[in-house]
Amino acid sequence: MQLNWIYKSFHLLTVEELYAIIQLRNEVFSVEQKCVYQDADDKDQAAYHLAGWDGKKLAAYCRILPAGLSYDSPSIGRVVSSPAYRNSGCGRRLMQLAIAKSLAQFNHPLITISAQLYLQKFYSDLGFKQISDIYQEDGIPHIKMQLRSGSK
Repeated sequence: MQLNWIYKSFHLLTVEELYAIIQLRNEVFSVEQKCVYQDADDKDQAAYHLAGWDGKKLAAYCRILPAGLSYDSPSIGRVVSSPAYRNSGCGRRLMQLAIAKSLAQFNHPLITISAQLYLQKFYSDLGFKQISDIYQEDGIPHIKMQLRSGSK
């Protein structure tokens, strides 16, 4: 499957792109994962948004945050694949592109994420290392992970 990847700052997103992003985040994080939390956290405006499109359908998305917003290093968050595109490899490609974009955009050797525990192997395979004990975030077990540029 060949997706069309876009990478934009918040202010360059079209209304249609932003709506699709919000819709996918709500579909997966709120409805599918039954998680009640405040998704609109005032970080999107400072983030860069990476989205994989199959025509007009949003298949995969994440946001890339500068250092100092969530962690001392840049971070990748709100990583999500549409249920219709799971097991297609688009989530892995999303993260590979997000890592490359973060390193290029911020020229910082570290990337930090808050990973759902069940995805530990997925992120480890991409080079991330666990740097915290398990903690609860919005009722879901998470771990803090970090990737150092040049390591894997």
